[in-house]
Amino acid sequence: MSKEDDSEDVKVILVGEPGTGKTSLINVAIGEKFTENSPSTLISTFVQKKFQKDKKEYVLNIWDTAGQEKFRAMTKIFIKNSKIVILVYSINYKESFEGIKNYWLNSIKEALGKEPILAMVGNKSDLFLEEQIKEEEAKQFADENELIFKLVSAKEDPTGFVEFLEHLLDEYLIKHGIDPKEKKNTIDINKDANNNNKKKCC
Repeated sequence: MSKEDDSEDVKVILVGEPGTGKTSLINVAIGEKFTENSPSTLISTFVQKKFQKDKKEYVLNIWDTAGQEKFRAMTKIFIKNSKIVILVYSINYKESFEGIKNYWLNSIKEALGKEPILAMVGNKSDLFLEEQIKEEEAKQFADENELIFKLVSAKEDPTGFVEFLEHLLDEYLIKHGIDPKEKKNTIDINKDANNNNKKKCC
């Protein structure tokens, strides 16, 4: 088997309003410690998260994008060719959920149609006492728009987001005719590694 057959890159992009914790989710996904009050993303960056299923390596190139309105035109450029799109809102920030409903989901569909795996996460689930968007409301919206949904917390449960990433990878494989349940020895080859692999663009 050639090296090319042994590895496949999968572009993943996180979109949503500023302040929803997209950067924090990406950081903890590659093993970095959670930090409070991460600065807003002003340029698009990506990290690599690797999973190995059977004897093939899948490299998730996970893009972090700026949510500010003035950067939306640039964000549309980075959406191109995405295989998995994760819409992010914060459960204690109603406007972030409205942003998905009124802008982000439509923009994704206009740019990519139904080609990518579409998902939505409600971040900061640890702030349930400050909840502004009920889980039932989010689930209903996700069901109506065929979004894979999960509540997550970069602060309290970083492994939960990693598990969700792997689930989305499995859905991507199924969509392309591969049954991940038949693949044995699934390994997160980033686990417990010192990952200093954040890359910048532009």
